[in-house]
Amino acid sequence: MNETPPATPRSIRKERPYRSINGYGIVAAAVLLMVLGAVAMAQRLMPPPASVLLIVAGLALVPGLYMLQPNEGIILTLFGEYQGTDRTEGLRWTNPLQTGKKISLRARNLNTPPLKVNDKRGNPVEIGAAVVWRVHDTAQAVFEIDDYNKFVAIQAEAAIRHLATLYAYDSGDDLSSDETTLRAGLDTVADALKAELNQRFASAGVEVLDAKLTHLAYAPEIAQVMLRRQQAVAIVSARQQIVAGAVGMVEAALRGLSERNLVVLDDERKASMVSNLLVVLCSDRETQPVVNTGTLYT
Repeated sequence: MNETPPATPRSIRKERPYRSINGYGIVAAAVLLMVLGAVAMAQRLMPPPASVLLIVAGLALVPGLYMLQPNEGIILTLFGEYQGTDRTEGLRWTNPLQTGKKISLRARNLNTPPLKVNDKRGNPVEIGAAVVWRVHDTAQAVFEIDDYNKFVAIQAEAAIRHLATLYAYDSGDDLSSDETTLRAGLDTVADALKAELNQRFASAGVEVLDAKLTHLAYAPEIAQVMLRRQQAVAIVSARQQIVAGAVGMVEAALRGLSERNLVVLDDERKASMVSNLLVVLCSDRETQPVVNTGTLYT
């Protein structure tokens, strides 16, 4: 039985620099050739074919001129073969038979719309991000990817969806105290998002400069339920602090009365005083005093 030979790994096209010629000198040479040809033809200084040849030579130099702005490059190919990428700004010149495709090297913003995804707990959340990116390898961006702009947008959405499944929206009893969440660990989540985007964009010659979450919320169908849960957690936490403070105040009051010998209280009277003080200190509403004309025992 014949074995299928292993496939030869495909080589990835990498950018290589291209050294072009200063275009201002070529412009001067082209103008000079055309002027000489026109003067020679007008004054019959040389045979007409030679004069025409000078003019044609000057015109032939013009198609090789191109201009690059700062942070802009041009990919040059000759009959379909990649020759290199020129990043030299200003007026440049190259072989007129070569074709060029300009590509921006500036930083760009990608603001993804809010995406509905499930977090680590499976709760539906809405999440969006702003990604700052730029092309760093022009050959990969043009020759390895059909449309690198669409590629960046689709891969950014996939990375955000995957990131949301790795973290819970908020902390809870089912998570450890040091576990990162989407809401509390924004810096850590942003670093993780940037690392994953760089990994996904590597094949397209694109690098991520910054990535931040711009939108984070529960999905509308569970937003009200989660809001009540957060309110309940906040109320319980506040009550715990109130009770802890009230107990300390009652303890200080009993100790002060005992040290100054203002009144002598037995256990039953202490229990009644503690109960009254806790009601006064922990109540949400103003307490109404009750005047006791008798004693606790009658």
